[in-house]
Amino acid sequence: MVSSKVEDSLNNQILLEGESSQFYLSMASWAENQGYVGTSSFLYRQADEEREHMLKLIKYVNERGGVARIPSISEPPTEFDCLTNVFESLLSHELNITAKINSVVHICLQEQDYTTHNFMQWFVSEQIEEEATARGILDRIKLTGSEKGGLYLFDRDLENLIGGSISVPSAGK
Repeated sequence: MVSSKVEDSLNNQILLEGESSQFYLSMASWAENQGYVGTSSFLYRQADEEREHMLKLIKYVNERGGVARIPSISEPPTEFDCLTNVFESLLSHELNITAKINSVVHICLQEQDYTTHNFMQWFVSEQIEEEATARGILDRIKLTGSEKGGLYLFDRDLENLIGGSISVPSAGK
């Protein structure tokens, strides 16, 4: 059984993962409406992945004898200045999520909940990949510049990379 402090931190992480999914959905919708098919496909996939993270946490809390709370999720932003802004926002968001996950891990250590600490290591590793992916995409956007032709090629390349990894090799799963 998890302590109330650990349970509260996990329930907060459930909220954050749900908000992440909605944030990615919002960015995907914006990208789709701007004609960025590859980007929207990538972001829709990421939204699904964030929802899976939320479900993983919900099931864990319940399996450990706690009560997972299904939160109300606030509406994410719907407008972005440009494709670069989307991925800068994405990286900033992922850095925040990493800090929150590290906070959960810290609470687990304080509470001597080594089982949950072990469970959270998957999320720690996942965040390394998420950050590397966001940085890699931003690097590629910067290489293409703001010209429409370059952004078109970037978007097409992102669409072609959906099945593969776009993060740096050391950050792969």
